[in-house]
Amino acid sequence: MNFSSLLRQHWAALRALLVLTVILGIAYPVFIWLVAQLPGLSHRADGSVVEVDGEPVGSSLIGQSFTTADGTALPQYFQSRPSAAGDGYDPMATSASNLGPESIVDTPDKAGLLTLVCSRSKAVGELEGVDGLRPYCTGGGVGAVLSVFGPRDARGAVVDPTRVVSVNEACDTVSTPFVDTYEGVRVECAKSGEDYSAGQIVPIRGSAPAEPAVPADAVTASGSGLDPHISPAYADLQINRVAQARGVSPEAIRAVVADHTSGRTLGFLGEPRVNVLELNLALDEQYPARS
Repeated sequence: MNFSSLLRQHWAALRALLVLTVILGIAYPVFIWLVAQLPGLSHRADGSVVEVDGEPVGSSLIGQSFTTADGTALPQYFQSRPSAAGDGYDPMATSASNLGPESIVDTPDKAGLLTLVCSRSKAVGELEGVDGLRPYCTGGGVGAVLSVFGPRDARGAVVDPTRVVSVNEACDTVSTPFVDTYEGVRVECAKSGEDYSAGQIVPIRGSAPAEPAVPADAVTASGSGLDPHISPAYADLQINRVAQARGVSPEAIRAVVADHTSGRTLGFLGEPRVNVLELNLALDEQYPARS
């Protein structure tokens, strides 16, 4: 290849680079920005920032916590659903817990999904004055799971238990396991450092109602960890506490909740929801908390 052909090829490549840079690097982003500034779109494009007295207090698209520095729920505010994004609702660390339905046994450095759900349900129940017990949870707020040792049948099920351990209840945290015996064998608490994976893992449903008082979104984090909404059921559970903290009737709080409840998108997508930030700001404006 001679020098002139090489020069023509490089000149053609440079022209293509310049043209594509102008189209894709300048014109297209400017066009998208201009479209985003159209009425009805600009607020979302700018981050859906919510302001109070000219000061930004959050975004209607990203949830936030309404707690003290140590994580204690502020009684005058509706609480958001749990978040697994960083320390909670961190847009720079959006994520889920990556725990699934089979994550029912705790490890020394990480609680399983079942125990997370149980502990959150217990905490919400205590905060709202309702029964926080749910199926497969102990009264202490951990997963009710046994490891059963003994001979097994052809399907791998233990047929004659010789030892039973409550794997999520450590001996240094409980005096007695959540159940005394299993098929006639005394249940032990879990000892630190012991491996119980050789036993058959058996979740125990317990006597909790099929429909727990604490709804699912109060005990599970969203996939992004940034969900700004809660279900109407979770909002309804919190009404009495918020009403008492603000010194007004539950009916008055319920009316504000109804005003900030959105239905399904287009009438059939998703579920009804309540934006927690917008609801709490409306309450601060209409019914300031008692000092």
